[in-house]
Amino acid sequence: MVEKIEDLNIPIANVARIIKDSLPSNASVSKEARQAIARAASVFIIFLTSTSTAIARNGNHKTISGQNILDALEQMEFEGFLDPLKEFMKINKEHMKEKKAAKINTLANNSATEPAAEEAIPEESNATAAE
Repeated sequence: MVEKIEDLNIPIANVARIIKDSLPSNASVSKEARQAIARAASVFIIFLTSTSTAIARNGNHKTISGQNILDALEQMEFEGFLDPLKEFMKINKEHMKEKKAAKINTLANNSATEPAAEEAIPEESNATAAE
């Protein structure tokens, strides 16, 4: 498990990047605010994971599924997150299928273009020993 409470925090650099990408270029956020956002996000993730784990266990599953996350968000009354997350999950699933198909095609193309490794069979000598 976790040894220090600080280990549960999202790295500040990641939070700063997300904040920077979310705000207008002329907006600034203090270091204290970035740390507070990071801690709040960490607490949210822990709460969501805990709720999702309970839902998975109630269904006799050991692994948390995407549906468990959706159910947990609904249970936690974060219904506003459901539609965007469902859309993201749909797009991500399609992307992963395309990525897998591309990898299979690449492997198939590499196999077809590589020459077969044939062992050289030495020719037997036709010369007969003179007696």
